[in-house]
Amino acid sequence: MLRAALLTAFAVVATTVAADPPITSTGGMVVSVSPPATDVGVATLKAGGNAVDAAVAVAFAEAVTWPEAGNIGGGGFMLVWPGDGKEPVFIDYRETAPAKATAEMFAKGVNYQSAVTAGVPGTVRGLELAHAKFGKLKWKELVAPAVKLADGFAVTAGLAKRLNGVLTDKKTTNAEFRRVFGKVGGWKAGDVLKQPDLAKTLQAVADGGADAFYTGKVAEQIVAEMTASNGLISAADLKGYTAKVRKPVHGTYRGYDIYGPSPPSSGGIAVIEMLNMLELQDVKAHPWASVETAHLMAEVMRRAFADRAVHLGDADFVKVPTHLVSKDHAKSLMATFDPDKATRSDALAPEIDVKDGTNTTHFSIIDKSGMAVSNTYTLENSFGCRVVVRGAGFILNNEMTDFNHRPGVTTKAGGIGTLPNQIAPGKRMLSSMTPTLVAKDGKLRLVTGSPGGRTIINTVLGVIVNVIDYGADVQAAVDAPRLHHQWFPERISAEDRPGFAEFEKALKAKGHAVVKHRQGDAHSIAIDPKTGLRTAGVDKRLDGKGAGTE
Repeated sequence: MLRAALLTAFAVVATTVAADPPITSTGGMVVSVSPPATDVGVATLKAGGNAVDAAVAVAFAEAVTWPEAGNIGGGGFMLVWPGDGKEPVFIDYRETAPAKATAEMFAKGVNYQSAVTAGVPGTVRGLELAHAKFGKLKWKELVAPAVKLADGFAVTAGLAKRLNGVLTDKKTTNAEFRRVFGKVGGWKAGDVLKQPDLAKTLQAVADGGADAFYTGKVAEQIVAEMTASNGLISAADLKGYTAKVRKPVHGTYRGYDIYGPSPPSSGGIAVIEMLNMLELQDVKAHPWASVETAHLMAEVMRRAFADRAVHLGDADFVKVPTHLVSKDHAKSLMATFDPDKATRSDALAPEIDVKDGTNTTHFSIIDKSGMAVSNTYTLENSFGCRVVVRGAGFILNNEMTDFNHRPGVTTKAGGIGTLPNQIAPGKRMLSSMTPTLVAKDGKLRLVTGSPGGRTIINTVLGVIVNVIDYGADVQAAVDAPRLHHQWFPERISAEDRPGFAEFEKALKAKGHAVVKHRQGDAHSIAIDPKTGLRTAGVDKRLDGKGAGTE
């Protein structure tokens, strides 16, 4: 009944609703935005690899088949559920600021399509660290499928549209980008995209490991590109980059254990903080798509994002308060909640003088033994800074723009200038990436995450609430219409739904501004605690494929 209601509510959001029978497996499962990458992951599991092996293979494959976000020139977060009663592990391979970076470098403005916005890439080191800690198959075997895909693969209609869009954008000025991805007459579904330079780079990484990227010929190519394009990354920056194993942030919600990424991610803390607030409310008293629930969710989001602005940054550089994920803190935040009226955002962080004034991808994997991976990685904006490293074939991130641009200046338009996330050499920029694991009684129940900039956090929250509070199956939870509030701008962003005009009118009556916007791409997996059956939640807002091994 609930699934049917959610699907009906979602029908106006996407042209394709997952109305087919759910995708299930008694063995391993991979769910990602890229069908060829999903196939690579499944093949890796069938070859005897575990979930981390499959994650490494999928990540390298998406660096070829999903060039707007899949990457070796960016960074991300991996959350691993080892199974066998072991604690989850968080692998942080977020990019870092080059040694030449300064706090004021973007204060007077920034060109997002410029090499100066590139942080030191972390993906290759991060995948190598994950493999060294958990992998079973040989590294070279995991990179090989990506090399083959770089030799040529058929583009989908969606990828053709996105490539044509970025190539016709006047902001795309990098000649190497246009040479690598350009096509006379434009792209169409079924055309073969060949990336020979990327194939050579991937082969070098397959043969020489991450050192080939950070200290070998590829590193030399990156530094040469920096010199030619006025970027900041040096040979020393590359050589000094390290991925890190960190302890995940942990919280509870209605008897479930929630595990998320710790700083430099803001997502794990924010999701747990919001769930703590929601635990004080009877969420399912009203339907998910109702005005009452939208108001409650927006108010919870508003409060968590105010704390995000005040407190969160790279924990290696700033002290992050531990009270943010406490139940008592949630009670204090909800003391000002009014079920009939929106709270003024500037009242939630009076210590900040507020003045007037993207592209990521996620995949979820589980193997037959129960090891699971939730991985989100990014170039920041779609196609990053749109600079391709000459001769190496890969796109650089523009992740430096995730730092606060104007120190001390926070605006009602959404610009944040607080100290914790100001630029410093070697610092990791604050992220919203939120790969998440949900367990109960020691058994994994849900693997989820999403792209979408700051909306990532609230997309993940919505999936969790739909599964736990409303009892939705994972596909219905993924399909359900989403909403977002990030403190400033002071407005709700909501996906379309039946009766949107009335929905908007009722929220405005409570004091909210509302805009309509598509949100997220939350490829997820649910696990039945009794049978162990795995069910895919495939998000069809973009592309996507889920597949099992059995």
